[in-house]
Amino acid sequence: MASTEHRPTDAGTRAGSLPGPLVDVDRLAALAGRPGTVILDASVGAHRSVGRRIPGARRFDIDGAMSDHSVGLPHTMPSADRFAEEMRALGVDSTDTVVVYDTAGIYSSPRAWWMLRAMGFDRAAVLDGGLPAWEAAGHPVEDLAPEGRAEDPRAAGRGGSPAQGASAEAPGAQGPWRAGDFTARPRPGALVGSDAVLAALADPDAAVLDARSRERFDGTAAEPRPGLRGGHMPGSVSLPFGVLQRDGRMLPEEQLRSLFEASAGDRERLVVSCGSGVTACVLALGAELAGYSDVAVYDGSWSEWGLPSGLPVVTGP
Repeated sequence: MASTEHRPTDAGTRAGSLPGPLVDVDRLAALAGRPGTVILDASVGAHRSVGRRIPGARRFDIDGAMSDHSVGLPHTMPSADRFAEEMRALGVDSTDTVVVYDTAGIYSSPRAWWMLRAMGFDRAAVLDGGLPAWEAAGHPVEDLAPEGRAEDPRAAGRGGSPAQGASAEAPGAQGPWRAGDFTARPRPGALVGSDAVLAALADPDAAVLDARSRERFDGTAAEPRPGLRGGHMPGSVSLPFGVLQRDGRMLPEEQLRSLFEASAGDRERLVVSCGSGVTACVLALGAELAGYSDVAVYDGSWSEWGLPSGLPVVTGP
């Protein structure tokens, strides 16, 4: 395990393919602008207000269309049909290479990566270090318009029609690109509910890992969402997502493996949870980099488990 980028062992790996679930800024710079490469900005909350993005990046809106708001929980995975519809509107084809990033470093981008994986799309990776690493390396950015969308340099003046040489949006597209042909092929077990978590807590071969802060896990810090109980699932283990990073980048694989082994022991089946299913995916990314292959994300996470209910909660270490 020499590098977090999962360098390919096949010297014949074709241009545009990904070496693994994590890519560095130089790799993305080489891919950017090539046909078949799509860059998605998966920033959430206050991280959306930075006001700039990687040129050509498209908004993967976890706070909006990329979550199912009908269930009353934040950041819940939408149906496969709805997800596919949104991905096609973003112009993503089933044969595209997708790189996702966020403006915080590595925070919400793994959620987008995991959602794609859950829908059977494996040609996706997370940008290590996100927008801060991209800018630190001297790569270009573009300013966002006040409404949160980048000004389209191809947009015309008169009558709002496309400028000469620009192509009009295809029906169903969200921007100056044609609608894609993305097809969802749901992968069972990638996202699970509370019943599966209860089963994992009782399974000696499984470990349930909690990405929230240690204080929230212990119940000594209040939950940021009102109405939730403090504490954690009995038998779960605290592994705050930030522990897996240094300076906004994922740790090397051997260090990640050591952290997971310290938390999960010799258990190879992992279920990861957090506050609302977002930073749990940082653990999912770290687990894959560390060599784990049997990983599930609890979609409802503490936003569901912490509600007043019969689901068990304990406090303390």
